[in-house]
Amino acid sequence: MNRSRSIRNKHFFVLICLSGIMLSVARRQMPNAEAPKLHLSEYGFFSGKLSNLAPAQRVYPYEVNAPLFSDYAEKARFFYLPERTKISLSDSLAWDFPEGSILIKNFFYPLDAGKPESGRRILETRLLLRQEKGWKALEYLWNEDQDDATLEVAGAGFPVSWVGPDGKKKEIQYIAPNLNQCKGCHSYDGRFVPLGTSTRQLNRSVNGKNQLADWAEQGLLSSDHEFDPATLPQMVDYRLEHTTSAMLNEQARAYLDANCAHCHNPHGPAASSGMFLNIGELQPGRLGVNKPPVAAGRGSGRRKYGIVPGKPQESILVYRMESDDPGVRMPELGRQLPHK
Repeated sequence: MNRSRSIRNKHFFVLICLSGIMLSVARRQMPNAEAPKLHLSEYGFFSGKLSNLAPAQRVYPYEVNAPLFSDYAEKARFFYLPERTKISLSDSLAWDFPEGSILIKNFFYPLDAGKPESGRRILETRLLLRQEKGWKALEYLWNEDQDDATLEVAGAGFPVSWVGPDGKKKEIQYIAPNLNQCKGCHSYDGRFVPLGTSTRQLNRSVNGKNQLADWAEQGLLSSDHEFDPATLPQMVDYRLEHTTSAMLNEQARAYLDANCAHCHNPHGPAASSGMFLNIGELQPGRLGVNKPPVAAGRGSGRRKYGIVPGKPQESILVYRMESDDPGVRMPELGRQLPHK
């Protein structure tokens, strides 16, 4: 072999090696919804120190108008969108995410809610992976060092303590759900579906800008009609101080939609109850007004109707939402403490 051919071959070999390294790095950085990982860090969702939750390329933070109550745990939500794909916009139902998308929800408690500088403890990260045949749920539990989280299919329970905004120490036995329990809420006509990723929930301002408008400008959304957040459905934020009775009613409906309607709707696991709390329901009887329970028992607290207007102490709905008894409380999963 002459010297010039040898040099060309070496250059070709180096080029192939470098290409392989670059391809390998690219593959590591691009999450794969069809290939679940043992550790959260393997997906490459976040840049730098994992516990900082700083989103990497193609990972977008989002907020909802009416969050699900989870024993006062705070949440950091993100979605990963594959390159050259868009989310199909729906007016009110769950959005149609393209195959390969991943929804990411991190649960954490501030060590001291009155002192943000005290830091936080991340407990779990729940993923919903949009695969070829539908959505798949995965649960990752964070370690004590807060440098990674490990796949856990059986769920877990462990003690958690934090200092609340009132300066008082709170303690609970935190429950991370198993994958079967995930299906108990994420079910619509027997299909596994995401919760919270709807136009009503996502149409809101974040850092002074409407997040739907922001995503549209970035080319992340696909819509069949002209896009204007002002003309799209928007759920009220139940955490805001209400100024009118009409706003209070809207906030109550938003709270019930976020915390109850994933089961209590005509297509959900509690469809047989005949009590539907989704925000689109307008019939008072189906909302539980003066409606007797389908199955009586201690869960009714000897009360006769789901909702008795003007008499919360006589309403089964209020009784069950205020209870911390596992055999009485509603929702059945995802909380142990009453939301006060």
